[in-house]
Formats: sequence, structure tokens, C-alpha cells
Amino acid sequence: MPVSFLTAEQERLYGRYAGEPTADQLARHFHLDDADRELIGAKRWDHMRLGFAAQLGTVRFLGTFLDDPTNVPASVVGDLARQLSIVDPSCLARYATARVRWVHAAEIRERHGYREFADPFARFRLTRWLYALCWTGTDRPSVLFDRATAWLVTEKVLLPGASALERLIARIRARAGRRLWRTLAKNVSREQRVQLEALLVAGEGGRPSPLDRLRDGPFMRSGAELARAVVRLDEVRLLATSLPGIAHVPPGRVTALARFATVAKAQAVARLPQERRTATLLAFVRTLEASAQDDVLDLFDIVVSKLFTDAATVGKRARLRTIRDLDLAALRLRRVTGVLINDAVADSAVRAAAFAVVSRDEITEALVPRVIHNTG
Repeated sequence: MPVSFLTAEQERLYGRYAGEPTADQLARHFHLDDADRELIGAKRWDHMRLGFAAQLGTVRFLGTFLDDPTNVPASVVGDLARQLSIVDPSCLARYATARVRWVHAAEIRERHGYREFADPFARFRLTRWLYALCWTGTDRPSVLFDRATAWLVTEKVLLPGASALERLIARIRARAGRRLWRTLAKNVSREQRVQLEALLVAGEGGRPSPLDRLRDGPFMRSGAELARAVVRLDEVRLLATSLPGIAHVPPGRVTALARFATVAKAQAVARLPQERRTATLLAFVRTLEASAQDDVLDLFDIVVSKLFTDAATVGKRARLRTIRDLDLAALRLRRVTGVLINDAVADSAVRAAAFAVVSRDEITEALVPRVIHNTG
């Protein structure tokens, strides 16, 4: 992994003011309490008092002393001058050339407990904290850099050069990565390793490798595709059954490791060192087992829903096709019923009168039940 990973913006703003501090930042980092005022009040001139206060607020806010201690935002100078009852804040300009500023910086370090980055105890704590982040999480190096900077400011450790902090983070991430590969690969037997590496072997005639084939999930919504997804799940489960578990490794790290095998070419995975290659393939298979099962369930839900939707559509169409026949039968029976309730027709002549209105065959046809296939 390259050591230089900072963005141009991070390099430009590291240990410097990014603009005017907010009101909350002014109140938190630049407020002078009674102890601060007593210490500052011992200085003889206004520019000495204001410069000392500016250095004190700067190291609290940025975690470092500036090469030019007067290069602070105007809002900071104005706020400090107001607290110190200094009428002319522009007097700070004279502090830039005063050699006493180095003495003031040393005094601030001693009185407020600031330590150098080389301090063994502070470096040990930072290293341990960063290692825990690298082992349990998947933050990018640039994110780790920002978090480490915030930690140093909070713990009153003066910021080192950006490259020194970059190298430290790079070493810690590399060490956590090696531990991850070693932890995953140590329980894989020789036979299991051969089985995993067989995933990288391309088939005859330019056919894709098992790795390429297994990581391609279902992409069509059909019963045939569902069957292929089930076969794929069975193959992955059969492969995963004989492999060691990964519950003792943080899930996020396993997912990140498997993601490389998911997107990289089989040749790129094959070129990895043996320990890393074995760990990557193991993470891939274990992760794929869960995702392949999810693919089957999702596709099953889609296919079954589509089947019910199609069946309901067919039923509605069949129902529409029978409506005309049902209406005709209802009209015929209505005419027969009209004869039945007609008081002018004698009881003995009802059948003859009904058959005169609607023939026997038409009545029989109207009485035949219509079978409607409707699953909706």
C-alpha cells in the first residue's frame, strides 16, 4: 500500500486554520479562564500577552504551534483581545518577530501538559487505538488520519509532520491486514487450500473459472433462473461445508476481504501471496454462502409473485369471456319467469306458454352452469 494517501485538501489544512472558527469553537478552545489570565497577565506588553494567548488557543484548537504564531484568523485575535481588554489587536504583528515566542511555546507545553509525538507512552496509546480501529473496522487511510489527528488534539499530543503520521497509519494497517490473513488461513488444511485454489483455474476452451461462475448471481426473473440459483447455492454450500469457520474474525473485515475476490479477476487473486490468497478465497466462499441464499429467496419471491399475477390475469380474461353468455342466459330465464308470474296464464298452460316464449333447448342451455377458472 502506498504511504502517501492524503488528499491535497488534507495536506493543505493539516495543522492550519481552515477558516474562521465558529462561535462554539471560540468558546471551547479560545476562552481564557482565571488560570490562563493569571499566566498571561505576567507578560509585560500587550503584544506579548496577545501573542501568548494566540499560541495557547492555537495549540488547543489545532494541536500544534504555528511557525508564524500571528497567522490566526481575525475573529480569534478580536475575541482574545476583548477578553484581555487590549484596545489595539493589531499589536499582535510585533509578536511575529519576537524570539520570546519560542519561550512562550515551551512554557505552554510545560504548564498545560502537552507532549511530543515521540513520547513513548503517548505513541503506544495511539498505536493501540489505531490498531483496534484497523482490526475491527474498514475505514479508509484518510479517515484514519483525520481520526488520529482528532485523538492527538484531545490527548494533548503535539501533531507530528503529516508524513510521520501517514507512515504510522500505513504500518498499522499493514500489520492488521497480515494478522487477518494469518488468522483466516491458519486453520485451512492442505486439502482445503487445494480445493479453494481450484476456484481460480479456468476451464477448457476459455471457459470461465469456478470463481467467475459462482460470483455471477441470477440476473433474469424466470423459473429456469431460479433453478440455476438453487444449483449455485447447493454448490457453494457443498464447498463451504468442509471449510473452517470465520466467526472469530470481525465481519466487516471479512466482507471487505471478500469484496476483492468479488470484483477482481481470477488471475489477480491467483497472484496474491499464498496466505492472503487463501484468506481471500475463504472469506469469499463464506460470504457468498449467505448472499447466494439471499439471491434464491429474493428470486423465489419474484417468480412466485409473477405466477400469481399471471394466474389472476388469466382468470380475469376468462371471466370477461363468459360475461356475454351469462347475460344471454339471464335474459332468457327472465322471460320465462315473466310467464311464470303472469296471472293471465292458467296453471295448466304455463309450460306451453313458457316454451312458446323461449324454446326448451334455449332454457336447457341457459341452465347449464358456466365453469369459470378464476384464481384471482
